[in-house]
Formats: sequence, structure tokens, C-alpha cells
Amino acid sequence: MYEYLTGLVTVVAPQYIVVDVNGVGYKLLVANPYRYQEDRTKKVQVYVYQAVREDNISLFGFTDQNEKKLFMQLINVSGIGPKNALAILANPDHQGLVDAITNNNVNYLTKFPGIGKKTASQIVLDLRDKLTNESSSSLFATTQLTVDATVNRELKDALEALAALGYKERDIKKVQKTLMKEEQMATDEYLRQALRLLN
Repeated sequence: MYEYLTGLVTVVAPQYIVVDVNGVGYKLLVANPYRYQEDRTKKVQVYVYQAVREDNISLFGFTDQNEKKLFMQLINVSGIGPKNALAILANPDHQGLVDAITNNNVNYLTKFPGIGKKTASQIVLDLRDKLTNESSSSLFATTQLTVDATVNRELKDALEALAALGYKERDIKKVQKTLMKEEQMATDEYLRQALRLLN
């Protein structure tokens, strides 16, 4: 239901933060609440996952979409609940976690609270292929599609949408050259034209 919340952090507690969004306080369970403590006068954007159970509705908060995505993958593993997943994500070395899973490093995973060898093996079994198949480790990659500075905003957005769909950068660059010769269009028109060219 929620993608993210933007507001002021009004409460930082050991397990959660409260984000005030236009006078409404949202309690978000987060991996490391104290990273939100530094400057409470600036608005923050926190990505959100809503968990609904028979007797409880909880909101979980994340610093970015990649952290949220990894959380969602973890809670889909048998034996991993939201609290276990948050404990795992509290370690700031998320790339180390991804490497441990893809390299079948069970010992690394058993260092997290509540994770025994059986659960660690299950994490590897369930997530190794998913994380290996992430295009060029895009889960925590810092490199993004580089677009020529002369490209207009609409075309840039369309090219970034192609990257998000999984098209390779070299293919996107070819399409970019063709589309730059066209008259300026809306983003969705650029995207439709680009998809036609690619297919």
C-alpha cells in the first residue's frame, strides 16, 4: 500500500522511529533507528513495507529501495521473519551479505541473531540464484545508466525506464542515438518508440 513516507523523524527508539507526515505520526520498525537521529530538522524519505497479520499491522522502514527489496527477499525465506530480516539488515555491509549468499558462505550468515546453520542454508538455497541473476549485482550497484548531458529530460526518463526493465546499456545507447534525431516527445512516446526499436 505504501511506497515511501516523507516527513520529520520525531522519535528514535531502539527498535523503531516515528515519522511525522503532515501531523500524522507513522511508527516504522527499522534495522538501525539511530541512523535517523543526526538531523531531525530535515525531512527524510523512508521506503515502507506494510505487513498485515490477523492480529497486527506493522510498517517496516528502509533507507532505499534496495534495502527494502533485500528485506522482502529475506522474509520470503522459510524460517525468516521480519525481526530476523531487520537484524540481518542492521549490518551496514549489505554487499557483504549478498556476497555471502551468492558464495554459499553459511558461516557468515550464522553470525546473525536467530540464524542457525539450517536457516542459513535455506537462505542460500532460496536466494543465491535470485541474487546471482540480478543484472551485474544491481541490487547494490552504485553505477547507473550514464546519459549524455544534451539529452532532454523526457528522453532521459525513458532511457532510465529501459534500464529498469533490464535492457543492456549498449542497446540503450543505440536507441538513444536514433531517438535524439527525432523531434521532442513525451516520455511515454519516447519509451514506446524505444521499445519498438529494440524489438
